[in-house]
Amino acid sequence: MMVSAVLLLLGTLTAVAGPRLLARADWPDREPVLALWAWQCVVAAVLLCCALSMTLSAAAAWQAVRGHVFAPAPRAVVEAYALGTAGAWAPAIAVALACGGAWTAAMLVREVVRARARRRLRRAELLVRAPLLPGEEPGADRLVVLEGERPDAWWLPGTPPRLVVTTAALRRLKGRQLDAVLAHEQGHARARHDWLLHCSAALAGGFPQVPVFAAFRDEMHRLVELAADDVASRRFGRLTTALALVELNEDRGLFGPCPTAQAQVPQRVNRLLTPPDRLTAGRRLRLTAMASLVPVVPVLVTLVPGLHALG
Repeated sequence: MMVSAVLLLLGTLTAVAGPRLLARADWPDREPVLALWAWQCVVAAVLLCCALSMTLSAAAAWQAVRGHVFAPAPRAVVEAYALGTAGAWAPAIAVALACGGAWTAAMLVREVVRARARRRLRRAELLVRAPLLPGEEPGADRLVVLEGERPDAWWLPGTPPRLVVTTAALRRLKGRQLDAVLAHEQGHARARHDWLLHCSAALAGGFPQVPVFAAFRDEMHRLVELAADDVASRRFGRLTTALALVELNEDRGLFGPCPTAQAQVPQRVNRLLTPPDRLTAGRRLRLTAMASLVPVVPVLVTLVPGLHALG
């Protein structure tokens, strides 16, 4: 049962050290896509530690579970895990972790259901404000223009997806600025950022006392915007994208002395106007490999006793 305890300690260490290391690093704002991947790997490692610890604890507590988990394994491998020495705490750990897993799944389902309900409501409102003309059928990637005094643009996922732009935004955006806004929203859609936001919101909402999940949610919201900004700036230039952001948000009080909760917009504009140097291809590859190895560590820790017994 030592492996189960080690996995719990490893998960705790990853949950504490991972966000701190990423917060101190100088590259997440320079490489937001890589930072998104690194955060996903850290959270996946934490969840994997809990899942593997639950499995081993359940195998130690109940013979029926042990028979399923170690069915094809030689006797020496089963003995290497010392499952018979588990105390009374093994069933408690297994049940607690299983409840945590079920709660996580329930929170994810709740988040997806709520997101779909919001999407249906917005589609219904959109159909009222911009009804289809006689004989018109909704097509894929349909651009919808709404009458509105507030400049805004957003991507509405679903089947078919729709890109919505207000008339105020059309009046405010000049030249290729509208193209940059459209490229930004399409960047969100192509990368399926909505699913990242759903998963992070589900974890943070289900476990509000776990700092790593709250940090994961906050960073997902920030990094997906930076990644979409980069998509737009690569096609239409950083200055054009920055000016489009300013035009869309100028009347919302984001650039004054008392900014609102969306204070990340000025930082995004500054980042576009003073772009940091990108990492070299070699360093990006090394960081990607290092991040990808983080979820592999719990698997290796779990397999070490069995591999040692076979060796």
